[in-house]
Amino acid sequence: MKDKFFFSKNKIDDVSATDFRQLSDYRWILNALDRTIYSSVYVIDYEKQTFEYVSENPLFLCGYSAAEVKEMGYDFYMKNVPEEDLDLLIKINRVGFEFFESLPVAEKRLCTISYDFHLKSEVNKKVLVHHKLTPVFLTESGKLWKAICVVTLSTQKTAGNIIISLNGTQRVYSFDLAENCWKQQEIMVLSEREREILQLSIRGFTMSEIAKEIFLSPETVKFHRKKIFSKMGVTNIAEAIFYAANNKLL
Repeated sequence: MKDKFFFSKNKIDDVSATDFRQLSDYRWILNALDRTIYSSVYVIDYEKQTFEYVSENPLFLCGYSAAEVKEMGYDFYMKNVPEEDLDLLIKINRVGFEFFESLPVAEKRLCTISYDFHLKSEVNKKVLVHHKLTPVFLTESGKLWKAICVVTLSTQKTAGNIIISLNGTQRVYSFDLAENCWKQQEIMVLSEREREILQLSIRGFTMSEIAKEIFLSPETVKFHRKKIFSKMGVTNIAEAIFYAANNKLL
């Protein structure tokens, strides 16, 4: 299974002493992050071609223990991703690394790729998850050594939705599966009023309470919410909040 995911652009043949000095106590940071956020977190080691760390959050575990998933490594995908999505994951892996390798080293550190795919739950039901992969350590030569992956429930309707963003820049790219190419896309921007409505929604305010709080009519608040849903491609306020948090829009 590993041979499907690891190829010349994401294999590491040598890790130097300088590379190893990066590690320090970062696993303690992972453990603290795991306790702080309600998301599944795991780390891929591209030198050893396995999972280095797997959190206890059940979303990503598919009924296994974290230790069992860590032991399985990439075989976990073979056992728990439907065949059609497994082919998609392999494609994402290749096109993502080809894009990554085209970047200067300084920009590689800013890069995050996100996409959606299905996992089979312990009762064999498909669950669509949102997966974000971000570099943690690069080698001196600029190869990706370790990456942190965060898994949450997806707000999308289908698998795919492949996005690469460069943190701190206005550059976001989406991969068009039909045309088999990357396309730069416009950054989504929420108005101050839209952010205000989302922030109050996160605090549990109803539409009427939001209207009273910001001195608008309920109909106007409803209008703004519909605009938010349309921008994000979601159908309800829970999905909108989740999307905004995942995409740093608040």
